[in-house]
Amino acid sequence: MNTPPTSLPDSPRPPVRVSRWWRALAYFLGLMLLLGVATTFSLYEQLKAQIQHLQTRVAQVPQVRYISVLLDAQQQPAMLVTLDPQSGALQLQRLNDVAEGREDSMQLWALVPDQPPRSLGVVESKYKTLQLTATEAALANATQLAISVEDKGGVSQSQGPRLPYLFTGWLVRKAI
Repeated sequence: MNTPPTSLPDSPRPPVRVSRWWRALAYFLGLMLLLGVATTFSLYEQLKAQIQHLQTRVAQVPQVRYISVLLDAQQQPAMLVTLDPQSGALQLQRLNDVAEGREDSMQLWALVPDQPPRSLGVVESKYKTLQLTATEAALANATQLAISVEDKGGVSQSQGPRLPYLFTGWLVRKAI
């Protein structure tokens, strides 16, 4: 009778050895992967810090809401007026060399149709740029700004400005 072949006992296999070069390459690639992950997290944190810094700087930049160029009698630019509601200041920049006399002051007025002019303040500085405290409400419904020459220190709002105005210009509200 035929007997089935008997199975041979498992012979021990020789251990599989990995080349030293492959092992070194695996360690090197693992190290590069860790270095890449660490670099990615570092760059991410730096980018977050830069974005936060830029957002802070943008919040500090004046946001001009109103602007007006006041013209003289010859229709030449005489003064630039801007309002930054964040700082609550009207910034006036002289564009010509006209200055008030020793006994005179220039006074800024908001002109609203069918209402008496509202005083926004007296231009007391001889410098090219100055600021007056003002709010957005002070310019509500105003269509023009004007500057009059008044006695030293300006006049009260109830007294009103001298006419004709020295400079006038349309008030433009920027889109938000």
